[in-house]
Amino acid sequence: MRSLTLGACRATQVVDLFPTVSPEIVVREARLEDCWEVAETHCSSFFPEYSFPLDFVLRVDRLVGMLSGFSIPPGCRRTCLVAVIGGSVGDTFLFGTEDFKIGGFDGKFSLNKGYVTGILTIDTVADFLPRKGPLRQRRTGIAYISNVAVRERFRRKGIAKRLIAKAEAQAKSWGCRAVALHCDLNNPGATKLYKDQGFRCINVPEGANWPQPKTAPNVKFNFMMKLLNTPSTTA
Repeated sequence: MRSLTLGACRATQVVDLFPTVSPEIVVREARLEDCWEVAETHCSSFFPEYSFPLDFVLRVDRLVGMLSGFSIPPGCRRTCLVAVIGGSVGDTFLFGTEDFKIGGFDGKFSLNKGYVTGILTIDTVADFLPRKGPLRQRRTGIAYISNVAVRERFRRKGIAKRLIAKAEAQAKSWGCRAVALHCDLNNPGATKLYKDQGFRCINVPEGANWPQPKTAPNVKFNFMMKLLNTPSTTA
């Protein structure tokens, strides 16, 4: 049985493979009201074999982890993005302030929130990026994508593609010059999807101990990166 310990899931466990885009889908920053649906999307995508009551326990565990475990180092950013259906871009009835956040979630509430169909996390924490220099300093200017998941009945509608595009825009707004992710070597469809979006595989130097997501020990990854059209900053 898998452990319930929550680590960062690799970006390509669940993705869309086809370019059809639903006009009803809106991609935005997740809000507190989305928490349970985000947890459901995550668990049903990454752990579909779990059944009641373990699936319910896993969802609660994920929910608690999202709300209390998203502490980040000073100067770093983390945001959970959601693709929703049935909501509106304008969010006419929206309550809360711009600065209030819990974990990676916006503290605002809407009376027209929509239904969460896909999720993605993007951050500048750099936990899964190679450290810099002999002092192993945290890298800056590179955003990292993880936890990409789409509910089963909404797959193959271009939702993952929309989430990635929104994540890139978010990274640019943070001043990042590139985005990176880990892609499961056993998922060639996902590799193709990311390559089609402009990501390229980065060769890990022989003998290098670059960090990787905390998953099953036999899972191997491609480390992929995409440069953004932003002014250059110091690595």
